[in-house]
Amino acid sequence: MAITGRGSQEIAGSVEQAIIAGELEAGAALPSIRDLAGELGVNPNTVAAAYRLLRDRGLVETGGRRGTRVRTRPAGLPRDIETGAVPGNVRDAASGNPDPRLLPDLAAALAAVAARRAGRHPLYGDPPILPEMRAEAQAVVEADGVPCPALTLTSGALDGIERVLRSALRPGDTVALEDPGWPSEYDLVAMLGLKRTPMRVDEEGPLPGDLDAALSAGARAVIVTSRAQNPTGAAVSAERAGRLRALLAGYPRVLTVEDDHGFGFVEQPFEGVGGATERWVLVRSAAKGYGPDLRLAMVTGDTATVDRVRALQQSGHGWVSQVLQEAFVELRRSGAVSPERAGRSYAERRSALLAELERHGLRGRGRSGVNVWVEVPDEAGAVAGLLARGWSCAPGGRFRIDSRPGIRVTISALDVQDMPILAADIAAAVRSGGPAI
Repeated sequence: MAITGRGSQEIAGSVEQAIIAGELEAGAALPSIRDLAGELGVNPNTVAAAYRLLRDRGLVETGGRRGTRVRTRPAGLPRDIETGAVPGNVRDAASGNPDPRLLPDLAAALAAVAARRAGRHPLYGDPPILPEMRAEAQAVVEADGVPCPALTLTSGALDGIERVLRSALRPGDTVALEDPGWPSEYDLVAMLGLKRTPMRVDEEGPLPGDLDAALSAGARAVIVTSRAQNPTGAAVSAERAGRLRALLAGYPRVLTVEDDHGFGFVEQPFEGVGGATERWVLVRSAAKGYGPDLRLAMVTGDTATVDRVRALQQSGHGWVSQVLQEAFVELRRSGAVSPERAGRSYAERRSALLAELERHGLRGRGRSGVNVWVEVPDEAGAVAGLLARGWSCAPGGRFRIDSRPGIRVTISALDVQDMPILAADIAAAVRSGGPAI
């Protein structure tokens, strides 16, 4: 395809349209800045600016000698599988959602909030965090031994992480990310113009050697998932947390971001790595334990970093809805959420699947949360084979940087009695390399 335009916006728009139309496929290399400038008869700085725009939009990535290429998964795609893409007769082991049977009745909480309001209307200029919400947030954070010198609320985990990175880093800075890891974090880092360096993950969290290598290579920030890591189910152990903190302590200016979206539905205790550096935040989301539509995450950390996040909020939506804050407090104080019950239920299903996979000679990983990660030699073949057998699962490519191929299997829409059949079908799909005949 021919890239056209005279200004940076026009050139970027031409490339974007080609990506949308499928004329530039994932992984396709764009011309070098010098070559494209020569073809278009423009200054190389104009092309460089166009490529920066495309990078900031999450459409391309730069890889040193590999040049600029179309991203494997351009930003803007849905976070997880689109339900409309799965036939109605296929069982959902792909979406990554929590089990609705384990979520509290949000309608009852909202009704209680409405009854208490009795015509009261929060107005512009009111404090962004309600006193009862602040007290509840401080209680759930400090219960895990985490100090709370500053606090703000964001509209979910990703919103919090975005505001933290945007306020603390600059394009070109390097972020150490888990591999396999959360695709939305990969997209976010790309859209912010940040570079990524991978840290492999085992069942206890990021490998210390990989963190050490990332820090030595100049990483300016590190993101660690505390529990229910997506897609592997890893949960940071006390021993691993100690080793990671010891490494981070040698780099006091590095930003440490802890993503604890496992709050409220995971049986493993929280083991933190924050506070080993001067700049740190803990982002604790209510989405998986209280319901994805309760768009609320608690963000605590060092005062300077949290204040920067607050400043960004003031230039945007300003505050998280007080209706949601009141609903969260109501759910907490009414006892409507039972993390222990949810944790046990998910653990039973994960353990059942892992045991059945082992019976078939396959090793899965899933220490916490709603997902099990299974390494496979051929992702496409495994996914197609499972689809033919009546199961949807998520191909691992979108979750990986350099790690080995795999598939993510979500257990929250399934029951323990489903696991023998699912494991047998996974084994058959992996070994046949494609659909059942």
